[in-house]
Amino acid sequence: MRGMRWALVTGALGATIAAGGGLGVDTAAAQPQAPAAARIGYVDIQRVLARSAAGVAAREQLEREKAAMQKQVDGQRAELEKLRDDLEKKGQLLSPEARRERQDALEKKVRETRRLVDDLQATLQKKEEQLLGKVLSEVSGLVQKVARDKGYLLVLERQRSSVLYAAAEADLTDEIIRAYDEESRKAKR
Repeated sequence: MRGMRWALVTGALGATIAAGGGLGVDTAAAQPQAPAAARIGYVDIQRVLARSAAGVAAREQLEREKAAMQKQVDGQRAELEKLRDDLEKKGQLLSPEARRERQDALEKKVRETRRLVDDLQATLQKKEEQLLGKVLSEVSGLVQKVARDKGYLLVLERQRSSVLYAAAEADLTDEIIRAYDEESRKAKR
């Protein structure tokens, strides 16, 4: 019974303290004030990359480099086809030793081509990460600036944050694109 009374007394005391009563505490001042309007927004980074001038320029540069790499790969594949056709057409007429040499040369060329393709893909991926990383870091700074200027408490990235619903008014993407394009124009001057 004594333990139960103690729980009642401490419970009542805790409630009194929490309410600020009996301790000379102003309860209105003790409670944290919530902002009048907690503003939360989001940005669709993929849309920024697709529609901003710098994002489009980065994509175009990647496409040019990809096309140059594709020409290189196409040249290697043409050589492979020529070696393969030569082996098929003349293979029956060659001595076993000559046929084996051509077969070895073909296999070596296949390995070289695979290595080239792997190297070019890695190079292209690295360039893409560099170009898009640069754009993303610039956009990140702009998002912070726009969010502070507009009084947003939180800005999410639409895809990575798994935003399932957001009102159109919370979408800052177009504003970020305009600010980014404007900043890019200023930097070119």
